[in-house]
Amino acid sequence: MKYLSILLLFMFPFKGVLIAQDSTKTPIQISEKYLSTVKKKSDNMERKITAKSEQSLRRFMKQEEKLKRKLSKIDSLKAQNLFSNSIDSLGKLKAGIQGKLSRAKKILPGGSNMYLDSLGNTLSFLQGPNSLLKQSKGVTDKLNGSIKAVDELKDKFQQAEQIKAYIRERKQLLKEQLSQYAGMTKNLQKINKEAYYYAQQMREYKEVLKDKKKIEQKAIEQLKKLPAFKDFMSKNSQIASLFNLQGASNPANLEGLQTRAQVEQLIQQRLGSGPNAGAAVSQQMAEARSRFDELKSKFPDLDNAAEMPDFKPNEMKTKSFLQRLEFGSNIQFQRSTKFFPTTGDFAGQVAYKFHKNGSTGVGVSYKLGMGTGFNDIHLSGQGVGLRSFVDWKLKGTFFLNGGYEQNYQPSYVGLPDGTGQPWTQSGLIGISKKYKINSKLKGNMMLLFDFLYNQHVPRTDPIKVRLGYNF
Repeated sequence: MKYLSILLLFMFPFKGVLIAQDSTKTPIQISEKYLSTVKKKSDNMERKITAKSEQSLRRFMKQEEKLKRKLSKIDSLKAQNLFSNSIDSLGKLKAGIQGKLSRAKKILPGGSNMYLDSLGNTLSFLQGPNSLLKQSKGVTDKLNGSIKAVDELKDKFQQAEQIKAYIRERKQLLKEQLSQYAGMTKNLQKINKEAYYYAQQMREYKEVLKDKKKIEQKAIEQLKKLPAFKDFMSKNSQIASLFNLQGASNPANLEGLQTRAQVEQLIQQRLGSGPNAGAAVSQQMAEARSRFDELKSKFPDLDNAAEMPDFKPNEMKTKSFLQRLEFGSNIQFQRSTKFFPTTGDFAGQVAYKFHKNGSTGVGVSYKLGMGTGFNDIHLSGQGVGLRSFVDWKLKGTFFLNGGYEQNYQPSYVGLPDGTGQPWTQSGLIGISKKYKINSKLKGNMMLLFDFLYNQHVPRTDPIKVRLGYNF
């Protein structure tokens, strides 16, 4: 235990350390950097949610104003009744984004976030008497700042749920009221797209939030060693509150939920009793389950059927520029000729995903000479290359790959002076096969044909085989 304590001190050489003890008196230490990481992560996510919510509400209001102007030319009274209050409500939602959600407006299990719940309870535990928090004003201020940042982020997710619910209901109402009017379809489609992509973006933010950094994982691992922490979490988590677990603080009110007996009684009233009724219910449930599974396979991220799009979504729409970038490298070997030694082209590249099935990118390569055989091995620089390429998914893990390259090779052995080309062009097309190595690394194999090879002086091999990986 003594050596473990010394090791932990070396692992966390920061000032201001949070210290706790478990039942065996083994010191548990958490770097105050954990608090800074939590605050920075929460603040960054809060800014993103605020910006996206403001943008979506602004676009939604713009579409409603366009619909109002169009409908006013047909039925001014209906336009006034249908849009005036709604545009005002959207404006209030937009204005309220910068503020804090009042306790009276806290909403719904749909707005809950298990990661934030766990994070908030962890910070609350560190603030409580059981954490044995080191008495330091700097550490205490950081802890309070982290708790405030997490609370404000919870508010922003709750506000996002309110906006989602309002837009979803509004979208449905407008569709019912305006679908019979000519010229409204385009605006209704834009509203539906905005509603769908806003919900998708909020889901994307939740997934990004779950991606814990190393300092967060280490802190949780340390705290889980404490019986007091486990007891605190079991009493204060959302799961404990929802299911009224013994000792849970603020248990959820489940009044009004139907019991199994009530549901069975309702079925008997509708369909009657007996084996035929049971068989009919089972058959309908099986059909419903099959239909639900089919829809879920097409749209696995939807919270409910009301978010089902009536257009083909672009999965890349909610990805940021950096999230669309894919980095990688590959290697290509060429046998020796009377003009060239055996060479290896080592390349690095970056691709931008413009579609779920397609990407385009650029790269650079370095040509390394390795001699002419086992009895003549020596390394030499044989030039560089500039690359551009496009990938498009054909089927499964097979992709169509095309590209244009410029390769520079400074000198050629055996050619008269002035007859060689320092810069040569390559036009490539072929097939690539991609495969998964692990959760973060993907491998690929490419077979390419250079259709400009016969323009090279001296002539080069038209077939290129490249092996690489992306991450």
